[in-house]
Amino acid sequence: MSAIAGIVADVTGGRKTAEGVAREALDRIKAREPVVSAFLAWDEGRVLGDARDIDRRVAGGESLPLAGVMVAVKDNMAVGGYPATCGSRLLEGFVPGYDATAVARLKAAGAIIAGKTNLDEFAMGSSTENSGFGTTRNPWDPARVPGGSSGGSAAAVASREVPAAIGSDTGGSVRQPAALCGVVGFKPTYGRISRYGLVAFASSLDQIGPLATSVEDAARIYAVVAGADPRDSTASAMAVGDPVGAARLADVRGKRVGILREAVDDGLDPVVTENFRAAVSVLESAGARISEISVPRAPFAIPIYYVVANAEASSNLARYDGIRYGVRGEGDSLESFYTQIRTRGFGAEVKRRILLGTFALSAGYADAFYRRATRARALLRRDFADAFSRVDVIACPTAPGPAFRLGEKVDDPLAMYLSDIFTTPASLAGLPAISIPSGSSREGLPLGLQLMAAPWQEETLFAVSAAYERETRFTDAVPAIAA
Repeated sequence: MSAIAGIVADVTGGRKTAEGVAREALDRIKAREPVVSAFLAWDEGRVLGDARDIDRRVAGGESLPLAGVMVAVKDNMAVGGYPATCGSRLLEGFVPGYDATAVARLKAAGAIIAGKTNLDEFAMGSSTENSGFGTTRNPWDPARVPGGSSGGSAAAVASREVPAAIGSDTGGSVRQPAALCGVVGFKPTYGRISRYGLVAFASSLDQIGPLATSVEDAARIYAVVAGADPRDSTASAMAVGDPVGAARLADVRGKRVGILREAVDDGLDPVVTENFRAAVSVLESAGARISEISVPRAPFAIPIYYVVANAEASSNLARYDGIRYGVRGEGDSLESFYTQIRTRGFGAEVKRRILLGTFALSAGYADAFYRRATRARALLRRDFADAFSRVDVIACPTAPGPAFRLGEKVDDPLAMYLSDIFTTPASLAGLPAISIPSGSSREGLPLGLQLMAAPWQEETLFAVSAAYERETRFTDAVPAIAA
């Protein structure tokens, strides 16, 4: 039984109370946070008060699919009454008075918001070292990064502080930390989950997605938060289907699984190559039809992504002026005011990306960079459409290596950006993709298998990844801190 299903059964069946479940989770958070530092904010009194409200709702006969489940929320989403810093000193002290749609749906389903988790500032990073409020550590080895930008959410789940969390994925920010922390991370098709209440980084790429300890639990969170929303015009009205049923079916028999040729050509860490080949063998043994598939423009995903995403970021972050919310600035003129507040408030990586994006949009360069990148993005989508006419799922590693050491890539932005080399293609094409634990390195660090499907084929992904999970049980592994 999944962790979430067990909690819900206990709470609705009267074997436990939501308050009791919450107290157990709070005890874990208190014990493990000094090592992991996954959370930026949590409120014991509020958590217990919300838990007691869930107990009243259950006693009143209300059907709650997430009754008593503690869920952590990445700190770039609005939770009314909690800070929403986006990991930036610029927004220190900002407290929204409303809930993001995904958060509101979690609450309506009976989930308890455990608190807000750490992230790379404005979700810009692959290691959670860019946060203005400290570094989150990997529960498997505190000397290593948890990945990013949803590193706090991934670490909170991996350390079993909470059974599930939600993060945001722009170029891999749910899937990459899930792989590095040994949990399941899922990014849906662009438009499946409302972005209302999610602070924008790159609006044509941002998506909310769940992190959990099993495929079924990721499906349970996704089933609750997905669906149309009148407050987000990009949220699709297409039926969500039965993702939990697909995960329980756990069937890969007859499915056509394509091995992404461009992901295994060269340059991979040998341990990742070996692990990936073993994962493919498992899928084949379980009944999948394996073939090699090419997405010719996949190798260009990183340059395309870092033009498109940074250009959109430079536009979206222009709203942070130190006047309407966040920290206040000073200055004798508007220019000096903006200079002072943004110099003090933004971290180095955010400044770098704003400058790159502004340059890509500037007069004389927009055609050479931004418009060319958007055309290349359209061609990449076409490549994927052609590939999915021949296969149901495309497989590749999630990350080019296991979790790297804290500080190892901080001074090498290009090396850091290449951490997302396998995740950015699905983001640019708007595809659903999932990372599932696929074993470990020689040092005992988690590795991840990524599966991608055609748009709106989330159920296929859940069925195939759950079949792999059933055959391997790598999701059962826990770090020593959670043992």
